[in-house]
Amino acid sequence: MSMEMAKRIELEKRGRKPSEILELNLDSCRAPSIDGLTEEYSELESLSLINVGLTTLKGFPSLPKLQKLELSDNRIQSGLQNLQGCPSLTHLSLSGNKIKEIDTLRPLKNFSELKHLDLFNCEVTQLDDYREQVFELLPNLKYLDGFDKNDKEADDDEEDGEDGSENDDDEEDEEDQDNEVIFANSLPSAEGAAATVSSQKKKRKSSNYDGNIEGEQLRTEFLRFEREKHEEMKEYRKRKLDILEEMLQLQRRSTMALELIATKCQSVNSP
Repeated sequence: MSMEMAKRIELEKRGRKPSEILELNLDSCRAPSIDGLTEEYSELESLSLINVGLTTLKGFPSLPKLQKLELSDNRIQSGLQNLQGCPSLTHLSLSGNKIKEIDTLRPLKNFSELKHLDLFNCEVTQLDDYREQVFELLPNLKYLDGFDKNDKEADDDEEDGEDGSENDDDEEDEEDQDNEVIFANSLPSAEGAAATVSSQKKKRKSSNYDGNIEGEQLRTEFLRFEREKHEEMKEYRKRKLDILEEMLQLQRRSTMALELIATKCQSVNSP
């Protein structure tokens, strides 16, 4: 059983003021567009709208502190420019939507803080050179569908913004160069040195190729795991929503019972 977005927001508030709420989970409530969510939620940092049935983002409020936005499993085709009021976005999930073209993502160029973008299960992922095109369009983006441009999976430290991979790569390159010099100097002739350096480069190229294959296998396994986890989370959210709906019905029955008791008391006390 589904619940309208505005009613779900009131239920999730639990008596708090909108400006006191930092996280809001509206998963599986039903609304084709944003309803009941306003700029009063100015301190909101995390918002989840998974499987809501959204077909448009028109009317999305300005939320200047919003960092993480979950829009998975909706029917959004375009209109990402409606998120311009959320300049602090670092994580955006659009997996399972109706996005088909790279140009649909063009409004995201204005989000300088955006580091993580998820388009898993969108048609756009089937385009040739999809990943290369997205990273070219969004140069500040660090991870697409959980992997960087070199097919390296994001780990916990990188999720928190700690990343020393570039420095590590530079150090490895410098170490390789030093090793080549040492090998070359240890040989009796310049020709021997050149042969050794060439051999080292071939080995490194072969190693990189094997590493790319392994990286692609890991990426495929990761996506399979994400799909399974996604299905489990959908089932969990459905059970949670059913419980919330039952609680709301119990609250309504209690209110009706209290009103009936009050009416009977008034009739008894009437002269």
